Amino acid sequence: MIAVLQRVSKASVSVGGEEIGRIGTGLMILLGVMADDQKRDADYLAEKISRFRIFADEEERMNRDILEIEGACLVVSQFTLCADWLKGRRPGFTQAASPEKGEELYEYFCECLRLAGIPVKTGRFGTMMSVSLVNEGPVTFVLDSEKKFQRHINK
Repeated sequence: MIAVLQRVSKASVSVGGEEIGRIGTGLMILLGVMADDQKRDADYLAEKISRFRIFADEEERMNRDILEIEGACLVVSQFTLCADWLKGRRPGFTQAASPEKGEELYEYFCECLRLAGIPVKTGRFGTMMSVSLVNEGPVTFVLDSEKKFQRHINK
């Protein structure tokens, strides 16, 4: 599971010109679900994100997490994060989860964030969406749950 986090002052998502989700200060999260992902991947990323200290304190140092600043998350599914782009000129998506599995784990991930106490707004899974945001910093991180589990295997 791959999550692209962007620290934002505001973000929104629209479908067909209709806004369906909006947040103020918080995180814009683009989420890609891989074919071999499981609930443990969502659990791991939601826990990491809920305590990830990337918001400024009084001294402008990244010392606060989203719960401390009372921020929100806007989570948008983005299967293109799972693309295999190494060979040829057209990306392949065989590594992405099936739509059914992708939606199930996407919804589960959002619920994990909510259970951690974070307000969550979402896009609409499997739909063409327009995303707008103001990235503050800019601050952007790419988190990949596979790296966590590879580390445990390699030790």
